[in-house]
Amino acid sequence: MDCDSPCSPHGNASPKALIRSDIWFADGNIVLIADSAAFKVHHGQLERHSEVFRDLFSVPQPVDQNLVDGCPSVELYDRPTDLYHLLIALYDGIYFQKHTAADFVAISAVLRLSTKYFIEHLRERCIARLAIDWPTSLPEWDRREHDGTDREGRYNPRDIFPHPILMLQLAYELNLDTFLPSAFYDLSRYGPSKILNGTRSPPPIFFTEGDPEGQLARLSDDHLCAAFLGREAAQLYIHTFLESALRDRPSTNCANVGKLSAVHCVESFYFIHLNVLRSVGGIACGRDADPLYTLLQAAEMLERTDFSDGVKTCGLRMCSVCKTEFVDAVKKARLEVWELIPEWFGLREPRSVEDMN
Repeated sequence: MDCDSPCSPHGNASPKALIRSDIWFADGNIVLIADSAAFKVHHGQLERHSEVFRDLFSVPQPVDQNLVDGCPSVELYDRPTDLYHLLIALYDGIYFQKHTAADFVAISAVLRLSTKYFIEHLRERCIARLAIDWPTSLPEWDRREHDGTDREGRYNPRDIFPHPILMLQLAYELNLDTFLPSAFYDLSRYGPSKILNGTRSPPPIFFTEGDPEGQLARLSDDHLCAAFLGREAAQLYIHTFLESALRDRPSTNCANVGKLSAVHCVESFYFIHLNVLRSVGGIACGRDADPLYTLLQAAEMLERTDFSDGVKTCGLRMCSVCKTEFVDAVKKARLEVWELIPEWFGLREPRSVEDMN
C-alpha cells in the first residue's frame, strides 16, 4: 500500500504533511483527509451512497481554499484505517469468500462509518456478517463451534472468529446489544487472567495511528465484573445440573429395574457424573466454564466406544430408556443455558438483528 508518499496542498503552506494513500484516483475531484492520511476520490461516488456526504459537499468552500493535487479537500474526523476500508467497500464492495478472524478489521471499520454516514446497505451487510460470528440462537452457536473445530478435532476459534473483547468494545460503541450475550459467553470461557489481560487490536494501516502492533484492548471495570460474574454462573450451572438431572438416576422407567443388569445403568450414570463434575473435556480443550460444551460432551459419552474397563475398550452399557431420558435432559438443559446467558452477564433483553436494521 502506498501510504508513505507525501502530498501537500498547493498555494499556502500546509499546516501538516499529508500521507497519500493508495486510494488515489488520477481523475478524482475531492481529497478526503483523515488525520494525516489523504484519499483522492470522486465526490459523486460518495454522494450517491450517503446523504451526509451529499450535504457535506454542498457547503460552499472558501474561494482561497488550499488545493491538494489540484482538488478541494475535506477534513474528516475519522480514523484513517476506518476511512480506508469504507472507501474500499464503496468502490469495490465488501465480500468475505472465506470467513477468518482478519475480516473483523474491515467489518468493524465499515460498520462504524456506514453507521455514521448513513450508508445503509453496507451497514446491513456488516451486521449480517457479524451475526455469523456472534449467533443469537443455540443452533447457530453450535454451527459456529463446529466451524471453529478442525478436522483433527482441535478447537481453534481465533483462526476464524475475532477475540470477543474486540466484539464487545464494538458492540458497546455502536449499540449492537444483540451480539453481547454470545460475545460475553465466548470471553467467559477464558481463564480469569486472560480475561483481565485483554488482547491487541489489529495493526493499523497508517503508522500515524499509534502502536504498529495494535492498541491494547481491555474491558472496563464494569464489563470485567460482568464477565467474571457470568463465568461463575456458568460454572455453577454444571453443579445445578448434576443435582437436578443425575441425582435420581436411573429413573423408575429404567428397562433394567429389578434386574442384575441395573448395575450397568448405575455405573454409567456414575461415570457421566464424575466426568461432568471434573469437566475434563472442557479443561483439556481450553473451554473451561462452558456448560454448553460440557453438556454436549456428556450426551456424546453415550455413543462413545473408546472407554476402558481395564481390559478392553468399550462403551457405556446403559439401557435405551435411560439413554433417551438423559439425552432429553441434556437438550433441555442446553436450551435453558442459552436462555440464561443474558441474565448471567447482567444484560437486558437484546434486540434482534432485524430491529437493529
